Amino acid sequence: MIEAAKFWNEPNNKSHWDPELDPDWSRYAQMVKLACAATRAESPGLTRVLGGISPIDPGFIGRLQGAGVLDVVDAVAVHGFPLDWNHWQIDEWPQRIAEIEAVTHLPVWVTEVGVSTFGAEEVQEFGLRRTAELLRGRVPRIFWYSLYDLPRSWPATTRHREAEGSSYYRHFHMGLLREDGSPKLACDLFARYTPQMGICQWFHFEDHRLDDAVRWLRRLGVRQLRTGLSWADSFRPDADAWFDRQMLALEEFDVTVTFCFTPEHRGLQPHHTSPPQVAEEYAEFCARMVRRYAPGYRQPAAAAGQAAGALAQVG
Repeated sequence: MIEAAKFWNEPNNKSHWDPELDPDWSRYAQMVKLACAATRAESPGLTRVLGGISPIDPGFIGRLQGAGVLDVVDAVAVHGFPLDWNHWQIDEWPQRIAEIEAVTHLPVWVTEVGVSTFGAEEVQEFGLRRTAELLRGRVPRIFWYSLYDLPRSWPATTRHREAEGSSYYRHFHMGLLREDGSPKLACDLFARYTPQMGICQWFHFEDHRLDDAVRWLRRLGVRQLRTGLSWADSFRPDADAWFDRQMLALEEFDVTVTFCFTPEHRGLQPHHTSPPQVAEEYAEFCARMVRRYAPGYRQPAAAAGQAAGALAQVG
């Protein structure tokens, strides 16, 4: 079942939200407030999570606090990859969590943490063990990124790969499983840390790995799963059929679903990192997905009417 909805992915990272189009994040703040109002009308008991920030920046959280965003979410999320992309050491995880806790009373979730096998599988094995030691019992949710390596024929979701050099190619080696589905050294180790640790696995549109992923999640003892439903994909032919198949396959897990990626024709600029032309459209997509896939949280009253009223009230 869906236990949480997460609004965007790494909004303070220029690969996922365009700072040139929203330099003070006011558009993002308004979009999240609208989405929270719309989804709360559909599903009051659903946990609402601020999109996982990367880098971990208390100043960014403070900015959104000032915009009223933290008044409408139930948790904030952070992402960290100290052995691959961040400029801090893995042992600093408790300090990084404390920096965010110092600027908000909300729970801090770690919705992406991982280590690539770009250099050696033993590095991932060490990173998993040390991450588990540092974070289990420290935060309410931990999602290891990820189950599968990204297939080399697919692009990583970033607009700046030409400028990233070898950092870009680390995206393709983050899985506990190789592209062909065979396990790496850290795979068996991960099973020691479930169900306290969850998995973050993004599924592409009509992803051929879905059924095998479910079998591996069961085998590893995973209970908590983070994935995404793409607003951009919702405009593809048969999008709802794919979303239905994905969410039905994952219904046995406690799912945190991330709503992100702007459709090219709905952005201020034609790319997935652009703020939308009309923020209400993103909120309506979030509300529709919650209405469709989180029925257990729905109030008896006419949820659609409540959602429309909530959208109208957010200034």
